[in-house]
Amino acid sequence: MPEKTAETAKTPEVPATAAAPVPAATLETGPAPAKARSLWSDAWHDLRRQPMFLVSSLLILVLLVMAIWPGLFTSASPRDADLAAHYLQPPNWSHFFAEDWLGYDGQGRSIYARIIYGARASITVGVGVTILVTLLGTLIGMTAGYFGGWLDSVLSRVTDVFFGIPFLLGALVVLTSFENRTVWVVIMALAFLGWTQIARVARGAVLTVKQADYVVAAKALGASTTRIMLRHILPNAIAPIIVVATIALGGYIAAEATLSFLGVGLAEPTVSWGVDVSTGREQLRNAPFTLIIPSVMVSITVLSFLMFGDAVRNALDPKLR
Repeated sequence: MPEKTAETAKTPEVPATAAAPVPAATLETGPAPAKARSLWSDAWHDLRRQPMFLVSSLLILVLLVMAIWPGLFTSASPRDADLAAHYLQPPNWSHFFAEDWLGYDGQGRSIYARIIYGARASITVGVGVTILVTLLGTLIGMTAGYFGGWLDSVLSRVTDVFFGIPFLLGALVVLTSFENRTVWVVIMALAFLGWTQIARVARGAVLTVKQADYVVAAKALGASTTRIMLRHILPNAIAPIIVVATIALGGYIAAEATLSFLGVGLAEPTVSWGVDVSTGREQLRNAPFTLIIPSVMVSITVLSFLMFGDAVRNALDPKLR
């Protein structure tokens, strides 16, 4: 019997068949992953759904328009006085947004016109002080937190000294040194004493951020100190600073009104809510509306900025979510 050769021992080849079709379900990769949102986009997403933020933003927008373009709300002048015809004339509630809508003060001037034009001085003081204290406090706080050592000790002790001065009492002492107390003098006096809280917040934020890996990597790559502070530290430490500054803005408006009420803030001929509150107290018994109306405007403005600041804090602080 002949021996089997290698070729005959081989198993006959099976013809290749077409590959089985892959089910369509296995080809589906599923929905694309959602794009990660940044802190600011996530905060804006939350803010748009907060009624407190929407209401306060609307009020602040009206106040800003009133301060920039007062002529859109009234054609009367806040300094026109007719003592004989309008002395302490009570409000005429039937004439909405008219010259006599809120009555006249003790000098025959339209209270409504003074409310409209007084928004400019009060809001200018609040915004101006907030900008200055934010810049100064952030600079001092970032310098102390980033460099540390003896520089941190010196700046922290200086901050403690200013922080220990009562804000209104210190502003009262500073402003009494000036005979002509204009809007910018009041802004500088309040900013001179109001930067300490921002500095402490900025220092704490920088101390936390500078330990992050991306800051350490930037130092290892030889990035300059200015670049590290402006490109890496400041953008990631600015959120708590913005929150504190926003809430403090309303407080500075109230401080201006308080100082003007005490006679050491803004004075005539400047048109301001604080000035009107100061002059209205003289007619508290005869015409209380001369005091109540500007006081209510100050309260509404301060409350609007406080509500706005609380909403921003809730959106930026992950612990409150």
